[in-house]
Amino acid sequence: MTNELVSSKYTFVCDPDECDCLIELTSSDGFGFPSGVTELTCPCGRKTTLLSVEHATIAPTTTKEEQMETTTPAVTVPDTYNSNLLVTYKVIRGYSDAEYATDKVASIEWDLHNGRQSQKRVTTLLSQIDAVKEIICEAYADSSDQDTLREIAEALSIELIKEVEFTASIEVSGTYSYNILENDYDLDLESEVTDALYADSNNGNIEIGDTEVCNVREA
Repeated sequence: MTNELVSSKYTFVCDPDECDCLIELTSSDGFGFPSGVTELTCPCGRKTTLLSVEHATIAPTTTKEEQMETTTPAVTVPDTYNSNLLVTYKVIRGYSDAEYATDKVASIEWDLHNGRQSQKRVTTLLSQIDAVKEIICEAYADSSDQDTLREIAEALSIELIKEVEFTASIEVSGTYSYNILENDYDLDLESEVTDALYADSNNGNIEIGDTEVCNVREA
């Protein structure tokens, strides 16, 4: 619901010889002077003199109820929904044999809700544990209390493993053989070498990420 209001601004002045106070009063229509007499008393106790009256229209406003109606859509409950309906479902317990249970829809809904809340909590805790791991790994080498840091890590099942990213260059020399009698063969040495070479690690602590072959040339 919208309402268009009229406001009035009244300007009063007190005795210029004694007080000389200027007072401006703005009110919505019908709330300015209920008695019908336009009078105002100065804080000094004297009656003031009305200098001017200005009228203005206040733009329509939207009520809180109207905002709620436009921003909160109604939830439509399906006709087939029955919170007291008994449902038989399969309970999965890892790799063990499944079990079958029967419960009301309302109870299953709460179990699903609690499961979602628990999953959110687990995600938050794992993120916090990762942050603690990063702090411990950064501070461990220079810490004067490494025993305490180890105890914290053990309590949270944190493996104190710090990852260091690296780049390395390998110079490779070799021989490529091809049949020169194959008339339709046009040697592209760079493509042949790039497709054939790759990097691997024999150390379990090193994981190879990206590999790039560059600067291929004939010796």
